[in-house]
Formats: sequence, structure tokens, C-alpha cells
Amino acid sequence: MASDAKKKRRPKSSSSSHTLSLGEPFLNALPSSRADFTRLITVVSIAAAVAVVCNFMATYLNQPCRPFCNSTSSDLDDSLSDYCEPCPTNGICYDGKLECDHGYQKHGRLCVEDGDVNIASKKLSKWVEVRLCEEYAQLLCSGNGKSWVSEDELRNYLDEYKMKDNHALGEAIYKPAKQRAMETISNLLDTRRDNQGVEEFKCTELLVNHYKPLSCAARQWIVEHASLLLPACALFMGCILIASRAYQRHHLSVRAEQLYHEVCDILEEKPLVSRSEGEGEPWVVASWLRDHLLSPKERKNPFLWRKVEELVQEDSRIDQYPKLVKGESKVVWEWQVEGSLSSSGKRKKSDGSAQKLKEPLNSSYNFQSRMLAA
Repeated sequence: MASDAKKKRRPKSSSSSHTLSLGEPFLNALPSSRADFTRLITVVSIAAAVAVVCNFMATYLNQPCRPFCNSTSSDLDDSLSDYCEPCPTNGICYDGKLECDHGYQKHGRLCVEDGDVNIASKKLSKWVEVRLCEEYAQLLCSGNGKSWVSEDELRNYLDEYKMKDNHALGEAIYKPAKQRAMETISNLLDTRRDNQGVEEFKCTELLVNHYKPLSCAARQWIVEHASLLLPACALFMGCILIASRAYQRHHLSVRAEQLYHEVCDILEEKPLVSRSEGEGEPWVVASWLRDHLLSPKERKNPFLWRKVEELVQEDSRIDQYPKLVKGESKVVWEWQVEGSLSSSGKRKKSDGSAQKLKEPLNSSYNFQSRMLAA
């Protein structure tokens, strides 16, 4: 019985070991760490994204290209959108085919601007602008020139630029560039139609100011603002005149005070020199003093010495009175304060100026004596 029991138990153990051996590869395939699990998720996500993109591209490329709707079709007709593709901007569509306007190139299913045509059209527009604005500016400044230009003359200007252009624009570029330049000029300049219906062009007032010579612009500005400039100039000249007179009066006052102090020094030292030398008079003739102190240019200004006389009259230390000198009445000035209020240092400093004054005064006195004797 025991042996039978052992025999029955052995098959059961073998089946369990077989089950474990089958489960071990599945457990080993799972990521054993967090980093391995993250890599697994990343790989699965990239694979899914690639599959979605490939599926979308395959679906899109396998779709047949829809023809273009005619350019004359109304944009409001939504029923055509299921059968044809709307004509792109700057394109001309007919029978499902796309043709781009002048100056545009076909790029896939769009019309892209041609760079060479764009550059050429800008040059043509600038050329016409310069020609028209310079002629109009000449008309405004000198009266020669013209303001309005017809459309045919404008086209002749464009052809003239083509002839003068060193790069010699080809017809493939010049024709669309010329057409676009005409559109730009129409938007940039003033336009009108004459009695015969011909369109004419003129440089705008804002543009023509940039082409006027500086002298012409200044002259016109002065004429336009003459009503304001005249009073302003008169006011400016009046201010200058008032300032000039105020400066002259200030200069005259400063110079008169300087001369007044020199007169006081001379009159103060004159009695001391006269007593020390035992000759001469303590007074000084005012006119001789004036001619001694003033330069020939200052003598022409009567207000300067008049200001000095006023300062002398206001000084109580100086006495002025008429005196007969060699038979001629003269106004003399004399210092009345004995000893003076000045220091000894000032007196020593003034001895030289008084001594220098003595000689011209004596010479003037001798000259007056000879004239009276004659």
C-alpha cells in the first residue's frame, strides 16, 4: 500500500515542475527594473507614432488630386468644394489647370511671387516717381516743367528706363514688372482723367517736398509764413537793440566809475604834491583832467564824461567852481579834505600817478599861456 501511494505521488510532482519550466521565460521577459520599464514604454510609443504617420501618408498619397475650380466660379458655391479645389491667390484656373499671374511662379499648388520681377517693378516705380516729382518740383520753384503726365508718357518713361538699364531687363521679366509698376504708381501718385478720358498722373504734395532744392523750400517757407516772420523778426531786432543799449549803459557806468576813482586819486594827491614841491595849484582844471584821462575814442562820447561829472558833483569831498585861468574862465576841481581818508600806502602808490599827471597838466597850461599871449 505504501509503494502504491509513492507511485501515485510521483507523477504529480513531475507535472508541477513542467508548469514552472513553462512560466519562467514569460517572467524573465518582463522588465526587472524601473529604467527598463521606461525604455519599453518609449519604444512602444515611437512605434505607434510611426505607424500612425505612415498610415496617414499612405492615405493622403493614394487620394487622387482634385482639379482646380475655374477662376470665374463663385466663392460662395460650397457645392463645388467637394469636387474641385479653389483657385489660389494670384492664380488663373481654367479646365482644372492652374496658371499664375505675371510676376508669380507656380510652386506646387500655390502661386509664389517672383523675386526678380518684384525687384524690377520696384526699380521702375522709383524711376517714375523721381521723374514726375522732379518735374513737378521744378514747376513749383521756377515755373518750368509740368505736373500732370498722361499714361502713354508714363509708359514711355518705363521704356526709357529699360533702354538705360545696364542689366538690360529681359521681356520675360520686364513685362510683368512693368504691369506691376503701373499698379504701384496708380496707388502712389495722384490720378485723374482729362476731358477725353485719358488717365493722368501727378506727384503728390507730400512727395514733391522731398525733391525740392533746399533754397527753393526755404524761400517758399518764408513766403508762406511771412505774416508770422515779420513780427517775429521785428521783435527779435527790438530785443537785440534793447540788449545792446543795456550793455552800452552798463559799460558806460562801469567806465565812468573807474574814471571817477582815478579823478579822486589825482585830486587827493594834488595838494600834497603842490605843498611838497612849493609850486603849482591845489586845484585841477576839469577839461584838462578830462583830456588826460580819456582816450581819443572815448572823447567822442559826451555821455561818458558827463557821467563822471555827475559822480563828482555828488561827492562832497570835491569842490568845483569857476576860475579865471590866463584870462579864460575854467571850471576847476579841488580836493577839500585835508589828510584824506586813504592810508599811507595808497598815498605812496598814488605819488607816481600824480607826478605823471603833473607833466601833461603843466604842458597843457603852458600851451594855453602861449595861445593867450599870441
